[in-house]
Amino acid sequence: MHYFRKPAECTTDSGSMTLGQAARCCLAALLLACCTSRPPLPPEAIALNDEGIGYLARGDLETADARFRLALEYNPHFVEALVNLGLVELERGNFTRARQLLERAHRVNEHVAQPHHGLGVLAERVGDREGAAEHYRAALEVDPGFAPARLNLARLLFDASDLYHAKEEFAKLTQVAPDLPEAHAGLAETLIRLGRRAEAERVIRRQAPLFPGSTELQVLLARSELRSRQTERAILRLSSLTQRGDADAALAFSWLAVAELARHRPAHAIGAAKRALALDADSRVAKHVLWAALAELGDARASTRERYSPHPGP
Repeated sequence: MHYFRKPAECTTDSGSMTLGQAARCCLAALLLACCTSRPPLPPEAIALNDEGIGYLARGDLETADARFRLALEYNPHFVEALVNLGLVELERGNFTRARQLLERAHRVNEHVAQPHHGLGVLAERVGDREGAAEHYRAALEVDPGFAPARLNLARLLFDASDLYHAKEEFAKLTQVAPDLPEAHAGLAETLIRLGRRAEAERVIRRQAPLFPGSTELQVLLARSELRSRQTERAILRLSSLTQRGDADAALAFSWLAVAELARHRPAHAIGAAKRALALDADSRVAKHVLWAALAELGDARASTRERYSPHPGP
């Protein structure tokens, strides 16, 4: 989810996830740059919106709700507060109310990106990925530099295996938001899937040292080490990443399972894959490794393998 704040001198909006995961993804909100001729927002409204963002990021929906509502009492046309209040309702599962708030924000000012983006997040939540992509594109028509919408659009294209266009969006994202590790990780992953490993390698080697806190980039670096047969080094890197939060640990355990299988330790691979699946039951990497490790051990359970689309190697 993405939360929005603005500089004090602005009254309209312009623009993080950690995809992941987005939440899956939760990125730090980008400061907004677009201003109009309207009078400045009351500083109290801006402060309340900023405080609400912090509470929303920590999962305190009640306090966030109160902050955003108070901000709107100062100015009922405060677009960012309307969008953020809509995101509170989205987190509560109140999709109808969330849509009302986001559409209200859009009516207040259709020439800013946030309402379009919020409607895209809502569309994704209800399973309308095509509609979500259209909303993200609409946000980018308003503001091509609005990073949250470009990131989500790139991720949707990647998930749909539209790799050429996903690569284009991730490449643009690295230009508009060079400090966003998800941009570089997404570009590298897409290049790998396109078979352009040398280009991916350059991105990984250049960017991973700049973002030691990015699990995605560190896992990509470990995968690079696996490809160059630096297996022990990769395992040490991945093992250290398993100490992070659940989503990050799940990713690290999945590729740790790959590394263990690469050095012909199927029992260890099974253990790592099971740890990954305990944190993320949908991890396709972990599922694939679990089947492969069982097959290597001659375990009859391997014959019950579920069918997944092919996943690239390290």
